Amino acid sequence: MNQFDDDSKPVADGPPSVLPAGSTERPDLRSFHVREDVALAGHCGNVHLATGRTCILPERHPGSCDFVGPEDASAVAG
Repeated sequence: MNQFDDDSKPVADGPPSVLPAGSTERPDLRSFHVREDVALAGHCGNVHLATGRTCILPERHPGSCDFVGPEDASAVAG
């Protein structure tokens, strides 16, 4: 028996929580790769981590993101 063989490991309480149908909450706001001010203004808000550019397309848009610089993203955030 080693230090990792004990029974004190945390156990999940059940399945992951799922938002109710029709919920307007955006679970992606909890992610570090989403710019909150842009997302709360109704835009995607996804941040390209390598460049720091932010997507300003509508929330849950189809296809690829349209990344713009921080100044342009601030302008759409209001």
